[in-house]
Amino acid sequence: MEHTLRLTPAEKVEAILPVLDRHYPEAKCTLNFSNPLELLVATILSAQCTDERVNQITPGLFKRYPGAESFATAKLSELEARIRPTGFFRNKAKNIRECCRILVERFSGQVPADFATLVQLPGIGRKSANVILANAYQIPGIAVDTHVGRVAQRLGLTTHRDPGKIEKDLVKLIPTSRWILFSHQLIQHGRRICLAQRPKCAECPLREHSEYAREKGYNIP
Repeated sequence: MEHTLRLTPAEKVEAILPVLDRHYPEAKCTLNFSNPLELLVATILSAQCTDERVNQITPGLFKRYPGAESFATAKLSELEARIRPTGFFRNKAKNIRECCRILVERFSGQVPADFATLVQLPGIGRKSANVILANAYQIPGIAVDTHVGRVAQRLGLTTHRDPGKIEKDLVKLIPTSRWILFSHQLIQHGRRICLAQRPKCAECPLREHSEYAREKGYNIP
């Protein structure tokens, strides 16, 4: 116990990564997609919505709108109706249509593999850009969603709450080659164990390294 109290964030990461590998060896993106455009649209839809619900509507959505041009020229009311189950459907529909209009006009309907360009698109922030680049193009990045942010805070890998600042802390600690997998592993851990409400600290494989679990008295050997 005394040793874990003295671990620096970098030392803690060395201890945490093997544990994540044992428990989440094949962690991956849980949004279903077959090309970068489908992932972009699914990522916009996933805002404040579960991936499971997004995956329920995207097969029909992508069949109806098979490319950027079809989304760009979609009737807004029809698009809204199709994505209504994901919530905030009016704003999401506007973002998807405008985003695809830009893709058609500036990028021949293709999703650019460039972070600075992606974050300029409607509905695409840092997290979404990192998700697209990592999973569609295998370009390393750490996507800080609510799960990644919560787990990183509780582990003591960051003291920030702002996603951008959390991302900066994590990219300094995590080897670049691990950024994509690490993001998925923390997301899975946040969904299964480190829940926002009533986290399952008693069965958490990372509790020895968790500041939150220590405060709650769970990580006593």
